[in-house]
Amino acid sequence: MAAADGAPTICPTILYDDAKAAIGVLTRALGFTEEAVYEGKDGSVVHAELSCGNGRVMLGSRGGGGVFAEAMAGAGPAGVYVVVDDVDEHHARAVEHGVEILMPPTDQDYGSRDYMARDPEGNVWSFGTYAPGSSG
Repeated sequence: MAAADGAPTICPTILYDDAKAAIGVLTRALGFTEEAVYEGKDGSVVHAELSCGNGRVMLGSRGGGGVFAEAMAGAGPAGVYVVVDDVDEHHARAVEHGVEILMPPTDQDYGSRDYMARDPEGNVWSFGTYAPGSSG
């Protein structure tokens, strides 16, 4: 399976009670880039796409209609892993913006350097140098 123009073929999707606030934390504190935000008539985020490197995450507001919203209605927090070049710099930015840190930058036995954070709605974000699927 290949996506057009090298777009990612897997995109985690997370629903938030306050999707606008989540977009703020993810962009300002965790280094994501806002690619698209579509709002409903009530101002809620119907769909948003944020990128980091060549990966994307899609998000929106809880309580919308449709099959996906219904399926996700009782969903708990999600965990997402993001590959970054400089874990310590990325961690410092998150700390500077008051993000809850669950694990500081730590060298792992498998060669990665990672840290773990929790966003304001309980989702766990891990940032590290391990690149799934890469050789070596």
